Amino acid sequence: MRAIRIESTGGPDVLELTELPVPEPAADEVLVTVAAAGVNFIDTYQRSGLYPLELPTGLGLEGAGTITAVGAAVTDRRVGEVVAWTDALGSYAEQVTVVAERTVPVPADIDPAIAAAVMLQGMTAHYLANSTYQLGRDDTVLVYAAAGGVGRILVQLAKRRGARVLACTSTPEKADAVRRLGADEVVFYREVDVPETVRSLTGGTGVDVVYDSVGQATFWDSLQCLRPRGLMVLYGASSGPVGPVDLQELNRHGSLYATRPNLAHYVATPDELTWRAGALFDLMNAGQLEVAVHGRYPLAEAARAHADIESGTTAGKLLLEP
Repeated sequence: MRAIRIESTGGPDVLELTELPVPEPAADEVLVTVAAAGVNFIDTYQRSGLYPLELPTGLGLEGAGTITAVGAAVTDRRVGEVVAWTDALGSYAEQVTVVAERTVPVPADIDPAIAAAVMLQGMTAHYLANSTYQLGRDDTVLVYAAAGGVGRILVQLAKRRGARVLACTSTPEKADAVRRLGADEVVFYREVDVPETVRSLTGGTGVDVVYDSVGQATFWDSLQCLRPRGLMVLYGASSGPVGPVDLQELNRHGSLYATRPNLAHYVATPDELTWRAGALFDLMNAGQLEVAVHGRYPLAEAARAHADIESGTTAGKLLLEP
């Protein structure tokens, strides 16, 4: 089978298409023929060495496809079933093994590629809106990269929970997209003083929550956008990691709270994984959640997909389709 591997860390050019033996599922695993694998920023962090992995290694954590074999101990999955997953390293491949209890069945009326597109980014948006902070009608939030993969879904889920959404984006086209998804205000964060703009839009109060996936370039502005005792949620670092922070800064900016969540801790059990994925699938089936696919790439063009996601010009999900 064909798969993407890296022998060393670096830029997109280190991604290599290689031939590997078809993997054998362990007792608790299933073997899946991959319909689509999601491309995410975490993949670029692992490729670059920001998040170290033992080399050589495959890449890609997320995907969907059809089960072609089951391990000896697997009783609740069957050959021919379509499943999706979000934490199987090596998903940039024609076939991959996944621990059975870390898969979720994909409803028959959902395209497997769209299921793959919603797993990591969709469940991230779900925990941000429902668990990291339980948004409600009295809340105002600031969402960075609102036209990106997580951002687009987060805007929709935040509006479903009744929150007022200030959406940070970079172009008029992206602004139109997030307004259509329900954003109440658009902030062109590369062109304006973001804290000043947010204070103006909130009557000087600030927002209850900032959802920041940009990191280094926006972190300090984000703190200044919060109301006293507001919550700073740093869930990504597309501009680079945030350096050490003196916790006294949280006091200076208004007795703030700050968290750096990770999806793995919000889908730690099979029940929680099934709940989050199922909630998203239900919304999709009801026509109440739009999932945008920005680009589909053959496996051999994984390097181009990485370059595109790192360029900051994409709006929606990128998929590799083996």
